[in-house]
Amino acid sequence: MASIFTKIVQGEIPCYKVAETDDFLAFLDVNPNAKGHTLCIPKKEVDKIFDLDEETYTRLMQFSRKVAIALEKAIPCKRVGVSVIGLEVPHVHVHLIPLNAMQDASFMQKTKLTTEEFQEVAKAIQSYL
Repeated sequence: MASIFTKIVQGEIPCYKVAETDDFLAFLDVNPNAKGHTLCIPKKEVDKIFDLDEETYTRLMQFSRKVAIALEKAIPCKRVGVSVIGLEVPHVHVHLIPLNAMQDASFMQKTKLTTEEFQEVAKAIQSYL
């Protein structure tokens, strides 16, 4: 059965797209730790990050770096945190989280945004890519 991220890649589920290449997709987390929390995924469904072949792993990190640099320009923060946990969805995903305090990295604390706020954030990040 396809993961929710595969369904997003295939256009079956909408997302707030930030960046896309032939092999990777970045979109806003709809249950974010902080405003601008972005997920970077390979379009090919692989459950665990270290199961990716070395080239795809390296290219995913390069893609994530590019998105993180744009994210830090678009969303005022002290830095962009990176996390790969992978327990929520069985599809490799890199969390990019704008951080101002340690609790921003906690997956227990969530931020609520309106549809308009999500759209504004996605456009702001896109403008720096």
